[in-house]
Amino acid sequence: MHLRGLSKGRRVWAASLAAGVVTAGLLSGPAANARPYPEPPLTTMSIKSPPGGANVRVLIFHGSAAAGEESPVVNAGIEAIEKIGLSGPANRRFKVEATDDASVFTNETKLGRFNAIVFLTGGGDVLDAEQEAGLEAYMEAGGGFVGLHDAARAEPYSDWFTGLVGARPAASSPSAVQRATVEVGDRRHPATKDLPVQWKHPDKWLNWAKNPSGDVHTVARVRESSYQPGAGANGWDHPVSWCRDYDGGRSFYTGMGGTVSSYDETDFRAHLRGALMWTTRLEQADCKATINANYAAERLTKPNQPGQNDQIGEPHGLVTAPDGRVFYIGRGGADSSQPVVTDWNNPDIGKGKGEIHVYDPKTKQVTLAGALTVFGNKGGGDELIKVEEGLLGIELDPEFQQSGWVYLHYTPHSGINRDTRMAERRVSRFTLDQATNKLDLASEKVLLKWPVQVHSCCHSGGGMTWDSRGNLYIATGDNNSSGFSDGYSGNNPQPNYKGVSFADARRTAGNTNNLNGKILRIHPEPDGTFTLPEGNLFTGKETDEGGGKTRGEIYVMGVRNPARIFVDKSTDVLYAGWVGPDAGAPSTTWGPAKYDTFAVITKASNRGWPYCMGNKQPYRDRNLPDPSQPLGWYDCDHPKNESPNNDGLVNLPPVTGNNIWYSPQGGAPDYPRDANGVPSYKPEEATYRLPWLKGGGQAAMNGPVYRYDTGSTSTAKWPAYWDGKWFVGDFYDADQPRNAVLMDPKTQGDGGLPVHSESLKKIVPIGNDGIKNLMDWKFGPDGALYVLDYGRGFFTSDSKSALWRVTYKGGGPTPAADRLARGTE
Repeated sequence: MHLRGLSKGRRVWAASLAAGVVTAGLLSGPAANARPYPEPPLTTMSIKSPPGGANVRVLIFHGSAAAGEESPVVNAGIEAIEKIGLSGPANRRFKVEATDDASVFTNETKLGRFNAIVFLTGGGDVLDAEQEAGLEAYMEAGGGFVGLHDAARAEPYSDWFTGLVGARPAASSPSAVQRATVEVGDRRHPATKDLPVQWKHPDKWLNWAKNPSGDVHTVARVRESSYQPGAGANGWDHPVSWCRDYDGGRSFYTGMGGTVSSYDETDFRAHLRGALMWTTRLEQADCKATINANYAAERLTKPNQPGQNDQIGEPHGLVTAPDGRVFYIGRGGADSSQPVVTDWNNPDIGKGKGEIHVYDPKTKQVTLAGALTVFGNKGGGDELIKVEEGLLGIELDPEFQQSGWVYLHYTPHSGINRDTRMAERRVSRFTLDQATNKLDLASEKVLLKWPVQVHSCCHSGGGMTWDSRGNLYIATGDNNSSGFSDGYSGNNPQPNYKGVSFADARRTAGNTNNLNGKILRIHPEPDGTFTLPEGNLFTGKETDEGGGKTRGEIYVMGVRNPARIFVDKSTDVLYAGWVGPDAGAPSTTWGPAKYDTFAVITKASNRGWPYCMGNKQPYRDRNLPDPSQPLGWYDCDHPKNESPNNDGLVNLPPVTGNNIWYSPQGGAPDYPRDANGVPSYKPEEATYRLPWLKGGGQAAMNGPVYRYDTGSTSTAKWPAYWDGKWFVGDFYDADQPRNAVLMDPKTQGDGGLPVHSESLKKIVPIGNDGIKNLMDWKFGPDGALYVLDYGRGFFTSDSKSALWRVTYKGGGPTPAADRLARGTE
């Protein structure tokens, strides 16, 4: 039943107050200050149960400060909510009443009958001070509120009401109805769990005077690139629907619902129904998961003692054990007070210590588990002096609690040849004494080794990860110089040292017979050997007309410098990120600018480097006799390795497009293409398909996919909202990404773009006193996020080098289980 068209003096209420719902006189009292957290403990001064009782009712208030005829949107909204209340299972139904009489807010007996109040109002100053105080008291008592579209314009002078709705419209918002794409990022809230991830919806889209993100829990955003937002545009983060636990009750707001047709749309009704399920207490929901204040970042390690790396080495990677211990490694750099040997005539050239530290959360103490003597302590200066080798990766055996086995990816100093300037990279297994947290360096079993040139820096890669089948993935950089190709494709065939090229990534990343510039996949065996799993890119037995060869360990080829990789063991999908070249802008001669890249890898593939980057954007070939002169564009679908430095196959697997790429100009640059598929590479013609991304100084740091553990009793674990979201970040913290993204499983394996992104910069805090230089991040068994901050120098450890822990403190879903309502039978 709804009450429209009656004078305020003739309002009739449909049913009497449910017995015992409201303590007499409570709702006429003064409003308290807004509280962000719900459900204060019941006292003699509070209601005996929340508003509404067992017989669930919804009040629609459609009073407006504007004169004239009632809006057709009001009628459409009331009818839609009435139908929602009559539909669905009996225990999810509710009764509806509607009024434009604001005096209801000063009648505690009437108001207390309703589980939720819907503001379907044209806005304006619709409540006097006493009426607003009544609404405040109603929320204090555990009530529910749903605001629709112009409700954000109501009570324009009230700070409390601003907090209730979450945001106010900007002075400039488009007035026309436009069809736009809504990104539905919350896949669990009743209001959004059944909606398309990318929802096409026509409406009147409001811009916000102040973006509420971080203060409210956003469940859906509107993608501004899909419509014309006008001068008041909010940018890539444009919330459209959100919720929060507010002042003791529950508040949900959507900027949609500004048209009559909205209320006839099945998806919008599902959205509105879910909002009502939560605000009426018929269902629980988490409306705290993206509120910044609900997270705490704590530095776990102290600064090193002077001249020592007793707490942390030059941070380079971490992994967590099932019992909560955190193992983290230092690449090889000491603190800046220690000497760095760069003279190749000195036997100690590049000698460093690759340290393994263990943080124990039970004792909150750090143990130095061991240190490997590595080639990796050179730093700074000229291209031919600095080096990125050292201790590069760590993983724990899948049965670590029983075996104590630790896998390390490193470059031993004993393996360098100072004459040829070659070194040996290896992956070895060591045994840890679980009682002392000390690594037995004599227990080493070398699984895999291969040569790397160390005459010229850089690109060592290093990350490792396991899948659910016991396969170990190993990320290796292209072992190629950043120079000699103008910052574009690393494909200059000329420079070499004693016959080994150091500026031609076709020797490495583009070579099917070389383990550099790859993600390898092997299956370690108990005796310290390994076997090859089925499904790698090559078998190791392929040849072609030139007699070229392959390596069966290769799962992914064509990556430049993949420092961090991660396998989601619930799907066995591989996630990787790698750093791009140095060109600051695209070139119509040579190709794309530097693209740092992230990819979802569902099968063995070629990711393009040094032939193609991004979404299969080709580079220009250069070859002898004059590498400064361009040849033809590479063919991403039929790449050929015609380098004189190639000893593998000439005909390579086709390139698979990547999911995320970014340059100093923006996220996912794309260009018009000619008849041959070659982009124009003209900056003025660029389209940026991922507006939440930008680079500059940039170094991609891939992160994990979060999986919520329903069985965990940890009070620090991140909430279920983040389940299935992929964390992508950058070493730097200015415009660069630090985001959680949602992928479409149907398109992710073929280079599909993310469908939603959530900024993490206020949760994983940036800034000089925060986590400024992100080096690695993983979730622990407690559901907390562990993060390594590299520090503020390079090739050293310093006072800011640290292990951090980011925990959630927002609590569980609301309302509490014992306060759930039972719908009308």
